[in-house]
Amino acid sequence: MASEFWGERWANSTSEIAKKYMEVAARKKSLVCLAADRNTMAGLFDLIDAVGPHVAALKTHVDLVDDWTPENWAKFCSAANDADLLIFEDRKFADIGKISRSQMAGIYEPRKWADLVTAHLISGPDIVDGLQAGWSDVGRVGGVLLLAQMSSRGNLLNPDYTDQVVAKGREHSGVFGFIGNGSRPEELSELRAKVGKEKMIWTPGVNLAVGDGEMGQRYGDPREAVLAGSDCIIVGSGIHRADDPASAAKAYAEASWNALIERES
Repeated sequence: MASEFWGERWANSTSEIAKKYMEVAARKKSLVCLAADRNTMAGLFDLIDAVGPHVAALKTHVDLVDDWTPENWAKFCSAANDADLLIFEDRKFADIGKISRSQMAGIYEPRKWADLVTAHLISGPDIVDGLQAGWSDVGRVGGVLLLAQMSSRGNLLNPDYTDQVVAKGREHSGVFGFIGNGSRPEELSELRAKVGKEKMIWTPGVNLAVGDGEMGQRYGDPREAVLAGSDCIIVGSGIHRADDPASAAKAYAEASWNALIERES
């Protein structure tokens, strides 16, 4: 099924985790990753129950959960797996490879449950080796999303930095893809041209109600983001603050999937 919709992207992909994402997206007809910004375990379980059928992945911040315990988190990960969801821990690792490998362990042990993590490349490409080693230590496969762009106002990821991140990231097999700016389709199109077709681009900063959000966040239209090159739209408040999160998630799923079909046709 995935090959039907993703075409050459599927056929030419050498990334096990990228193919896993494409399969999930095709089964659900959704390019939506829900930013699961809840600070209680009950809230996270509620999100899975409400929107699980309409999203392909959950973006978590495990260290923001006030009542986290290893047992409850294991139940959450099991529920996400049962709902056919990838778990994307938005950790934004930024240290050297050795430390990053250690950070994949620790109290939260993302190496055991995260399918994807984010990282800055400011410390150099060894960080990707360290993160991949963390997964290898427990016999798992995962993917790293490098921050090439950000959607927050005044961020310091300038075009020169973006170019260097893309150049190094394209050559690394452990890099699943890049985080792009969903609020600026023109910037996203330029990023896609630099990245090429092999690596994924996932984009925060999208909302069916475009404009400015809280704390310097900016939003762009999800359809425009996908047409510009996004392979997954990361949506937070547009879903979990909606009066009917399930209906909102379905609307984002339809908008993103229809845009993929339009883009690939």
